[in-house]
Amino acid sequence: MRLFYTMTTDFTWLGRTELLVGKEALQTLAQSHVMVVGLGGVGSYAAEFIARSGIGKMTIIDGDVVDPTNRNRQLPALATNHGQPKAAIMAERLKAINPELQLNVVTSFINPEMVDRLLQQKPDYTIDAIDSITPKLTFISQAYQQKLRMVSSMGAGAKMDPTKLQVVDISKTYNCPFAQQVRKTLKRNHNIRRGLKVVFSPEEPRKESLMLTDGKNYKKSAYGTISYLPAVFGAVCASVVIRDLIGEKI
Repeated sequence: MRLFYTMTTDFTWLGRTELLVGKEALQTLAQSHVMVVGLGGVGSYAAEFIARSGIGKMTIIDGDVVDPTNRNRQLPALATNHGQPKAAIMAERLKAINPELQLNVVTSFINPEMVDRLLQQKPDYTIDAIDSITPKLTFISQAYQQKLRMVSSMGAGAKMDPTKLQVVDISKTYNCPFAQQVRKTLKRNHNIRRGLKVVFSPEEPRKESLMLTDGKNYKKSAYGTISYLPAVFGAVCASVVIRDLIGEKI
């Protein structure tokens, strides 16, 4: 039997979401706090999808500004806003989506000294979309030790096929140089072997797309990227958070 729903004048902007997940799930999301660390190609899309789910509180963190090289894949990057802080651009966008959103904005790069202070907020869920190894490892290890729920994005560079993405434990990753480096360093320096949920692609990386960088912000190299793949990583990260918060099986 087909069920029909009638829209009324009090049908809110989250009405379609409520039809899918129910009112109780919406209330859970409205009472939850999600932290998104890194607002590049992965984190910017993840943050938007989280905001559009009706989450009640968010903390977004990024110290970078828009660069022309960001425009092929990052949500805040336009030809008209080069040099502007990504966190500020995303903050305006998220508040335009949901004016009632409680939003904490941190326009600083993650460094070891600030991680503990940030995690004192005890978010209900964290998305790690940091693309530099040293700050990423620092953040992951401290959040892990505090037993905070988190999903971490592995490398979206050097890959093309969005249908390959998987959500697995860090110990199950392969064919991802970034995940390999994260996995080995967590094991060696922090005695963390498993228990970290990650989004990764097992697609064979295109190693010829590797380039060296100037080393700023703990980043010495980068892979080429295509427009859509980081966004899909962000979407999968956001889906993990939303589904886990409302009790859906992942």
